[in-house]
Amino acid sequence: MTLALDNYRLLGRSGLRVSPLALGAATFGTDWGWGAGRDEARTLFDLYTERGGNFVDTANTYTDGSSERLLGAFARDRRESLVLATKYTTLRRPGDPNSAGSHRKSLFASVEASLRQLGTDYIDLLYLHVWDDTTPVEEILRGMDDLVRQGKILYVAICNAPAWQVSRMQTIADLRGWSPLVALQIEYNLIERTGERDLIPMAREMGLGVIPYSPLAGGVLTGKYGRADLSAAGDTSDDGTRRSFNLALGAVTERNLAVADVVKEVATESGRTPAQVALAWTLRSPGVTAPIIGARTPAQLRDNLVALDVDLTASQLARLDEASAVPLGFPHDLLASDHIRRVTTGDLTIESRRRWDRGRRSGL
Repeated sequence: MTLALDNYRLLGRSGLRVSPLALGAATFGTDWGWGAGRDEARTLFDLYTERGGNFVDTANTYTDGSSERLLGAFARDRRESLVLATKYTTLRRPGDPNSAGSHRKSLFASVEASLRQLGTDYIDLLYLHVWDDTTPVEEILRGMDDLVRQGKILYVAICNAPAWQVSRMQTIADLRGWSPLVALQIEYNLIERTGERDLIPMAREMGLGVIPYSPLAGGVLTGKYGRADLSAAGDTSDDGTRRSFNLALGAVTERNLAVADVVKEVATESGRTPAQVALAWTLRSPGVTAPIIGARTPAQLRDNLVALDVDLTASQLARLDEASAVPLGFPHDLLASDHIRRVTTGDLTIESRRRWDRGRRSGL
């Protein structure tokens, strides 16, 4: 199944149309030591939008604000045709406790700052970036709804939060008549699949489009790391590169490299790159709306966009699934067991359209 950036998908329960791959603008700016300078970032933006891409993701503090400022400058001449997503909750001013968090003061100040940095008078999609476990959900939802009513944001969404809190928020929003959440951003890739336990099924049930970040697991799935890097895993020294960041996070493990090996095998068979195979797997996963590609160079972006053309076989998908599978834990493993099937359905066959089923990828 061949896709294209202008083969748009609906975002969650909304009528908003977005491209099946989002462009991540966290690489716009060199403030963190490993991003793209202004000219290179402009090339990335133009490559994406000229192919019909309309969904660009950033945050208020990415590259210390350079990401929003550069994106705003690039988007100025085609603002209405783009869906710009940004986020709030991360610390904007060290030492100021109210310059971070999900509370109303942080929300309103962050949105005003993002509007200035983006050079626009509205934000298409605003995410709560990081769950802080201190602000009442009613305060968050009411604040977001007030901004929607003011026209400063059009849709609201959430990242990095427990499934039970997200479903609770969605229920409260529906009962109160407040703006519902339309998207859930999570880390999801062949190495990090624990979102399949609760987050992705919850999102499908509650009407949130899933927007995976880090679909290449910080580059681990591209094959750039090998067993020699295992000795440096967990090294907290920082030379300003993405490699040192991943090593410090402990992203390079024997298990993760074994998954990357299977990705490379499938890539060789398909005549594709490992990055294209890993992206294609995530792109075609049930419940996923648009993975975010965070390319730093035009060559990387061109390579990533080819994932739209990759059509993996059922056998290849099964091998990737098997190599990267994670236990779902209680109660999911129990409920999926043969014992429970026998005592609840016997010999009956019952298919649910809402069920999260990792075995149905090949039918997408």
